[in-house]
Amino acid sequence: MSDSDPAIDDVDVGSRAGQESPASKETDRVADAKAWLSRVGRVLAGSQVVTENYDPTRHDRLVTFDGDPKMDELERYWLNAPYAFASINHDPQQDEHYYHVAEPNLDEFERDLLERLFEDVRDPLLYRENVDDDPEGALLAELRDRLEEYGVKVHPETVHRLFYYLYREFQGYGKIDPLMHDPAIEDISCDGVDLPIFAYHDRYTDIETNVSYSADELDDVVVQLAQRSGRHISVADPVVSTTLPDGSRIELALGKEVTPHGSAFTIRKYADDPFTPIDLVEYGTFSLDMLAYLWLAIEHNKSLLFAGGTAAGKTTSMNAVSMFIPPRAKVLTIEDTRELSLYHDNWLSSVTRERFDEDDITMYDLLRSALRHRPEYIVVGEVRGQEAITLFQAMNTGHTTFSTMHADSVQTVINRLENEPINVPRPMVQSLDILCVQVLARYGDERVRRAKVLAEIEGIDQRTGELDYANVYEWSPTEDTFGESNSTLLDEIREERGWSQSDLLEELRDRQRFLRAMRDQDVTDYRRFTAQVNRYYADKEAALDAIEGDSDT
Repeated sequence: MSDSDPAIDDVDVGSRAGQESPASKETDRVADAKAWLSRVGRVLAGSQVVTENYDPTRHDRLVTFDGDPKMDELERYWLNAPYAFASINHDPQQDEHYYHVAEPNLDEFERDLLERLFEDVRDPLLYRENVDDDPEGALLAELRDRLEEYGVKVHPETVHRLFYYLYREFQGYGKIDPLMHDPAIEDISCDGVDLPIFAYHDRYTDIETNVSYSADELDDVVVQLAQRSGRHISVADPVVSTTLPDGSRIELALGKEVTPHGSAFTIRKYADDPFTPIDLVEYGTFSLDMLAYLWLAIEHNKSLLFAGGTAAGKTTSMNAVSMFIPPRAKVLTIEDTRELSLYHDNWLSSVTRERFDEDDITMYDLLRSALRHRPEYIVVGEVRGQEAITLFQAMNTGHTTFSTMHADSVQTVINRLENEPINVPRPMVQSLDILCVQVLARYGDERVRRAKVLAEIEGIDQRTGELDYANVYEWSPTEDTFGESNSTLLDEIREERGWSQSDLLEELRDRQRFLRAMRDQDVTDYRRFTAQVNRYYADKEAALDAIEGDSDT
């Protein structure tokens, strides 16, 4: 919803059309409203609703939250202005942070009216034209029609409150909709009935919220989330992994068959704008030297594998460095759930899916099909099974491949690749060029994502038969810096290009200068970043002069 959502002209709250508001007690007013709502068929004619925008200078606040006196409020910020905001609080006794979603407050009359509107708005909204083109306008029009039909007159603040909750239910994600609006939240986790929802916040890490679900609510929301993703969930099939329409990954569990505390879900939110290499530098995940090294490797068709634990940032880093792929090169991406986003003219994206009438379309199926498209770069979301052999076969036949894997060290990656259930033969593993291991670590008081090591696979040791590798960059946890060692891969690139050692070093320095200038200009939009990289490929000197000239102004 926009900040200027339409409302209704200021009129008397709670009165019937053509009558004055009763001066009786609140309970009498509510009882009168309930009785009247049950006789909608005998509404009074002539009630007219006029729309207007919410104006904070003329209208009362929609949200009132004075904070928790037992806690210290650290900050508050809008999630969906002017309807909902987040209040971040700290409990000094427990030394814990809490996330409070503040939404419009409804009195008893408004709650009764909203309950009736939920029933009366749903069906007509399905048949109203132009709902997909203008969902807010369609919902407002339906709300206006129902209020005119009821013959009830309300303040604009009341209409806005009603509109917010109707929109949240029909177009949003219900109770968790404010959390879905928060760009600082990465994950949303519901662990069961009447348990507080936890969110992973980029500043406060795991934080408890004031949002929770009753048993019936939770079962309903899990079913609805599955349906919105085009999937079916039931007691017979109680676990579903899928993708929401906005691209967010979601894991669903229904009932108590597999989750004793009741239905549960976890949402990994999808970022509309992916991180760029400049973002990775700003967050300290990589250094400029490491990115210049990866850029040169990617241009010269070296294959990469990103490994790490859950939430270590593997896919984020792989997507970011994929922006170094030369323009016009044919790129094909394969994923279980849509996460990758490139600004590339020659890009074919494919996603696995389940079919209800026959076999699934698996990552293995897509990868086999991908080779027939003759791509130059193949980006696979994650390898975990038989598709890994096909991926390494692609490496051995000249395709450049990027992928991710769950593992916490170089040796663990090698062991996983060579053993069940992946079983990639050792001679094929040596076709991998660079292995990046990332970690979600703690540095000081912060949780940070760091490239723990960048290693080069050097081949099989003829003496021991083991796979050799060398760490080119390593992260020092005590100093939060990256150490550098000699690179065999850079020597290979130097020989391929016919460069001298000074030529190679100059090229690396130029790319570092270019990346530094983009960092100084805060080039964090992935479209703009890719456009600048493409300019570098087209005319390096002109691109350097242009961007460094912009940095000086």
